Amino acid sequence: MNEKYWIMCPVCNGKTRVQIFKNTLLKNFPLFCPKCKLIHVIDVEELKITSKSASR
Repeated sequence: MNEKYWIMCPVCNGKTRVQIFKNTLLKNFPLFCPKCKLIHVIDVEELKITSKSASR
């Protein structure tokens, strides 16, 4: 069975509204954090999150 994981904000470590699977691959994904109110451009590969930039 596929287990889902919440993406955590790379800045404030708050839970976002996006879930991923272990095999999810994201490139240049605009992730909005409701806690810090920023949009982070991230890459996700094998549950490893790499942040590129942040903007309002």
